[in-house]
Amino acid sequence: MKLTRSSLTLSLVAAAALALSACQSTPAETKVVDVYAAASLQDVFTTLGAEFEASHPGTTVEFSFAGSSDLATQIVEGAPADVFASANEKQMTVAEAELLEPAQLFATNVLTLVVAEGNPLGISGLTDLLREDVTTVVCAPQVPCGSATTQLFEAEGLAVNVASEEASVTDVLGKVAQGQADAGLVYVTDIARAEGVEGVDIPQAMAFVNLYPIGVTSGGDQPELAKEFVDFVLGERGQAALREAGFGDPADATAR
Repeated sequence: MKLTRSSLTLSLVAAAALALSACQSTPAETKVVDVYAAASLQDVFTTLGAEFEASHPGTTVEFSFAGSSDLATQIVEGAPADVFASANEKQMTVAEAELLEPAQLFATNVLTLVVAEGNPLGISGLTDLLREDVTTVVCAPQVPCGSATTQLFEAEGLAVNVASEEASVTDVLGKVAQGQADAGLVYVTDIARAEGVEGVDIPQAMAFVNLYPIGVTSGGDQPELAKEFVDFVLGERGQAALREAGFGDPADATAR
């Protein structure tokens, strides 16, 4: 069939419009920043991640929250992390060879006892964990909260018969909240973000404050955005959010 000049013109216009429409409907490529962070940071980092995305259109922050020891191992084994935020310096040291620059301290945390809401067994301190009617759970020794717990028990000369050693502080919190344990050791920041539990202060824990470092890793593909995220955490807004969530200022701890 022979096309007339008018029909050919209309065809060309339609094709151009279709091409323009397809071009306009194709979304811009999203840049993803993969942040591997200690389980205790989940709430505050989720908030900060959303704020970072809002100020960086086209950027998505994806989190992997777990025990710092598990995250460090994953990073060493080649996990595609852009940022690593650890709950202690030891696990950051494990991943040190994978950092693009030295890690920086951004927060501190300290242990507390967690018990069921209302404290039905009347647990008032660490020595109550020795009672036969108290089932205690803690973090595994290689996890930052577990390392601090081990040091605390040793300093107090306590041989606590623990029911289980968990992979993260979130797991300890969950077992107490669900009634699978009577007491556990978690961070003070965890109490505020959990329902059905309450904290019992242990002053002795102040001798074993955890220092939280953060750094840009080499496994990801967004080093510039990763650096911006780290700067955001270290900046005024990030630090304010961390203080609001109960984390301490590392400057206070290192000044002691």
